[in-house]
Amino acid sequence: MKKTIWYLSVIIAFSGMVSCKKVKDNPFSDPGNFGKGTYLVFNKSLGANLDYSNLATSTIGINVSQYSGGEDITSIDVFVTVGASYDVTKWHKVKTVAYTSGGVDIKVSGSELVSALGVTPADITPGSFYTFYNRITTKSGKKFDVNNTADNNGSGLVHGPTYNTAFYFTGYIVCPYSGSAAGTYKVLTDDWADWNPGDLVTVNDGATANTVDISNVWPNPIYGTKLTPLTITVDPATGSATIPSGVVWGDYGSYKTSTLSGSSGYVFTCVGLITMSIHISATGYGDQGSLRLILKKQ
Repeated sequence: MKKTIWYLSVIIAFSGMVSCKKVKDNPFSDPGNFGKGTYLVFNKSLGANLDYSNLATSTIGINVSQYSGGEDITSIDVFVTVGASYDVTKWHKVKTVAYTSGGVDIKVSGSELVSALGVTPADITPGSFYTFYNRITTKSGKKFDVNNTADNNGSGLVHGPTYNTAFYFTGYIVCPYSGSAAGTYKVLTDDWADWNPGDLVTVNDGATANTVDISNVWPNPIYGTKLTPLTITVDPATGSATIPSGVVWGDYGSYKTSTLSGSSGYVFTCVGLITMSIHISATGYGDQGSLRLILKKQ
């Protein structure tokens, strides 16, 4: 018995030494062994409307700064695509912006847009929109954009409300509101995922002038019941649109949805396009971020 106990003691002691050695040599135990990333923080908008009647000199853009805990950024390559796409084969380089300490303006003019796309001003139509993607280069040569940054189905670094990142921004060719946007629309983008691209939905005019009711879009009746009408208010001069905060618009059974501040976008009746970024909260789940809804009239 004593001999057996001695053997067990040796085995246990040896196992303990091996275990300790593994922890010590494990590369994942030291955060310094991981690579260091970075991202751009969105500070403010410098405008999102490109005036169709003054396209050459009209500008849009954003002001950004480097995330304080990330690797130093040296430059930002700006690319543009028609509509929105993560497919880099559809991206066209606009320019490279040198990053300076304290923040930098990323501005794009209508003439730069035309040049990057290789088209003429006549090819740009009111109501069209373009997404400008920012690819950052760090001091060590690393590059980051939407394609190599985790997003976790909309709640991560690219779209999540916690980080306030600036991986892209959108430019719109504005046109006046005609007074009615009612009709059948095809879904182009639905970040809330009530509908799939290509689905047809019904949009109605609101109860008052220059308003649009999208209660038949969100919520999709398959998933939820509409409560208060989800109504867009449109600026007739530009087609820019807003939705007020505090609208409890959908009952999805286990939770209800409401709007938070900052919901905005455009209703371009001249080409039948509705594009909104709607800030959503869900009871029990909190802030869901600003989610895009883009519809095209049929």
